[in-house]
Amino acid sequence: MHLLNASAGQILDGNEPVDLQQSPGDIVVLSAADTEIAALARARAQSSGPSLRLASLNHLGHHFSVDLYLANTLAHARLIVLRLMGGASYWRYGLDEVVALARGRGIKLAVIPGDHRPDPSLDGFSTLPAPSCNRLWAYLVEGGPGNMGGFLDYCAHLLEGAPEPPPARPLPMAGIYHPSGQKSDPAPLIRDNKSAPPVAAIVFYRALMQAFDTAPVDALMAALEKRGLEPLPIYISSLKDRTAAETVTTLFRQAKPDIVINCTGFAVSRPDGDWSGAVLDSAGAPVLQAIFAGINRQVWQQSGRGLGARDIAMNIALPEIDGRILSRAVSFKSELRRDPEVEAGVVVHEPVPDRIDFTAELAANWARLARRPVAERRIALILSNYPSSDGRLANGVGLDTPAAAIELLRAMAEAGYDTAGAPKSAAELMDLLRAGPTNAGLKGKTILETLDIDSYRRFFDELPEHI
Repeated sequence: MHLLNASAGQILDGNEPVDLQQSPGDIVVLSAADTEIAALARARAQSSGPSLRLASLNHLGHHFSVDLYLANTLAHARLIVLRLMGGASYWRYGLDEVVALARGRGIKLAVIPGDHRPDPSLDGFSTLPAPSCNRLWAYLVEGGPGNMGGFLDYCAHLLEGAPEPPPARPLPMAGIYHPSGQKSDPAPLIRDNKSAPPVAAIVFYRALMQAFDTAPVDALMAALEKRGLEPLPIYISSLKDRTAAETVTTLFRQAKPDIVINCTGFAVSRPDGDWSGAVLDSAGAPVLQAIFAGINRQVWQQSGRGLGARDIAMNIALPEIDGRILSRAVSFKSELRRDPEVEAGVVVHEPVPDRIDFTAELAANWARLARRPVAERRIALILSNYPSSDGRLANGVGLDTPAAAIELLRAMAEAGYDTAGAPKSAAELMDLLRAGPTNAGLKGKTILETLDIDSYRRFFDELPEHI
């Protein structure tokens, strides 16, 4: 049988037998969540105590991989914590073998759910009493530096009688984040005058707080501050969670952000429903979509498509349903690196400075534009002009683009923009477009639209130095 050696930089799917090449440790934690493995590795780097080994269940799908790992690592452990998502059947062979090993050798074993929901199908597999298992589970569910450190301290308490740490500290489903880890008060951001610096809200997933994998958020905050904006970083479990949505709405009402940078995926609205505004629109500010990509930068650079299908769906296509404005990917997953302390591969989000700067500059420009009087704003509405026939003029696949343009013009008029002379119907708009140069019947010819030099210079002089 061909056996793969797991090493730094590899991503293994568990379909081939692998040797994780992990020496024995006092505590072994098995989880399918890369973020949890990374968080525990960080917590271990800041603590001492019994030795720790971490392993991804995604690498232990093959029965031979399980057998090898049991013999080389788990058989010598004093405490095993197994996090299973999807019930006992998710990793049935491995679960049965680990339980048999623990009971046969007197190893402490906690089999706990892989998410925040109780799972009765896992009852009866642990050798530790239920209260101890629940305590370990709570630390991992709540996450964050304090709770991950508490998890390791509680493991030391179970193994060596070390002082018992406080119970897990709950992490709210949504709240304000500060890089120092201290509580942040929105009061300094609450203002009623336009002379105060613009506020830029950053909305990101609570899971990054749990894994303390917030480097992209920290970088965005620094870039915004450099441009004179005051960041308001808000973590949420999901925009569809009622508590999280209410928290965001309350903070937006208090702080009145001028711009919102959303770093979460998916959409709240439905493409087949009436759009009445999503949670992030409650500020009345533009919403930029910034992407924390799920692939590493090298894969992205070498791909002719750029982002992968999952990122395109989650972070580009679906957010458009909520009317978000795409900026760009500002961070990528790091290459898998083997942490020598826990002998496991660790993946984290790594911000890209120039892409962070681009998004921060875009946010600053939108914030400045929002504070300009309506009469001083210059708006361009750009429609497509596909080649070959006028039947594709102003075309949008599956969309009634001319009708949408008329609705936009009506909304602008209601907002105080001067739309005098604008077409009143989709038919009138199309007649207006066909009256000018189009691509119909070109057959290789080029239409040149001219502009007198004085008009060009006048327009050019009005352009901002940086766009």
